[in-house]
Amino acid sequence: MPQSDPIVIIGSGLAGYTLAREFRKLDKTTALTIITHDDGTFYSKPMLSNALSKRKTAVLLAMSTADEMAATLHATIMTHTQVTAIDAAQHVVITSNGDIPYHSLVLACGAIPIRPPMEGDAVDDVLSINNLTDYAHFRERLESAQRVAIIGPGLIGCEFGNDLINTGKAVTIIGPDAYPISGLLPVTVGHALKFALSSQGVAWHLGTTAKAVNHNHGGFRITLDSGSEITADLVISAVGLRPNVTLAETAGLNVNRGIVTDQFLQTSINNLYALGDCAEVNGMNLPFIAPMMIGARALAKTLNGEPTAVKYPAMPVVIKTPSCPLVVSPPPRNAKGEWQYEGDAPNIIARFNDANGNLLGFTLAGTAVIDKQNFTHLLHQI
Repeated sequence: MPQSDPIVIIGSGLAGYTLAREFRKLDKTTALTIITHDDGTFYSKPMLSNALSKRKTAVLLAMSTADEMAATLHATIMTHTQVTAIDAAQHVVITSNGDIPYHSLVLACGAIPIRPPMEGDAVDDVLSINNLTDYAHFRERLESAQRVAIIGPGLIGCEFGNDLINTGKAVTIIGPDAYPISGLLPVTVGHALKFALSSQGVAWHLGTTAKAVNHNHGGFRITLDSGSEITADLVISAVGLRPNVTLAETAGLNVNRGIVTDQFLQTSINNLYALGDCAEVNGMNLPFIAPMMIGARALAKTLNGEPTAVKYPAMPVVIKTPSCPLVVSPPPRNAKGEWQYEGDAPNIIARFNDANGNLLGFTLAGTAVIDKQNFTHLLHQI
């Protein structure tokens, strides 16, 4: 393809904009186009789950407009534009605002909320908070709400729960898990988090799911499959996200959990890449900031003509639950070993060691989070 065709990025979230910034550090002149279905406002999505305590409205969370980003990046940003198809053979993106040729194409489509199967006449009023527009709607609805029910005791549900309880709201968290954030935390730390949030006023309904949500005297009645009922003024669904692979599927790319890429973030079609929450890199879908940043830097070099593989170091995840601060670096999937604990709740050090005593993962809770750098360094040595 002629070099006059631009590099095109689909998606103006943190992944898309970070890649654009990293690329511009290396190349000031190649044409760059970003296509987004929304208004292209730049903001940090991870800040949504603790913005209440920081007194941040949607307006305050917005860092730059699309026009400001276009000027900073020397890029064309197509806002409110739907991508309907990709013609990989012709190197063309087909959009609601015309066909866009590309030299290289990057899918930074993010992830979309999983909606749990529920019955009832108020299912459509259950909120998911996945972008700045969602957050603005949430803040508007929250003004007249005191009791908030969160469906999903995972990372996002617990972060929002802690943020809400810190602003004086009554919070109930619902989910089938035995303890919160069970997908990341070992059992002892998970129960320490549950106790810490309970001591701040969070009510739990675990080992059960929300079966139905109905309107109830200006609020909502949630029926659990255990038979219990909960009343709330606002209901949030935080059961998780799934990679947005719809466009990739229609383009004929290989898709598993996410858009399948190699270590260079290239998909099954040449000059077509995937980055961020939508990507599955060498079998791993890592919907966190650190792997996205590392991927963006590597892909920027690749797009600049220097093929660069993604190499992930130890990347501890900081969980924003100030009632029980947490840092977790999960062991590799299917790793053989066991958790060993030190300290008393909520100040716990948890090590995942193999049979030879090698550290494969760790979780730090409470005051133990100050040891994050030391434990990360130990993981680097394995």
